[in-house]
Amino acid sequence: MSELTRIPAPDGVAAAAQYSHVVMGTGRFVAVAGQLPLDEHRRLVGEGDPEAQARQVFENLRRCLAAAGAGFDDVVKLTYFVTDMAHLPAIRTARAAHLPDDRLPAASAVQVAALVRPEFLMEIEAFAVVGE
Repeated sequence: MSELTRIPAPDGVAAAAQYSHVVMGTGRFVAVAGQLPLDEHRRLVGEGDPEAQARQVFENLRRCLAAAGAGFDDVVKLTYFVTDMAHLPAIRTARAAHLPDDRLPAASAVQVAALVRPEFLMEIEAFAVVGE
């Protein structure tokens, strides 16, 4: 695990809500491609259900991070791509199962017109830094 420094509110910047403005670390950089609400057999999980989709996406992120020798404690940045900003509370609930409020990464949320398949409500990518 990398030693990470989180700065939720740099001088002169409005305090962050639900993320840290800056996260710094030293070590090996890990990029996890945007994860979708698919199980290991490429079956959609939670059609029309943002909470079920968010849980599956975070489980996929956990597995991808583990494959790189990382965990959620190493995540420095999450990017949420959503088809509707109304899905953010479901994402925050799923995130809370993996990341406590005192270790939130930097984050961005982007509403998109569509994802690669119309039944996907979200896609989430992660960047992590793993200690040397």
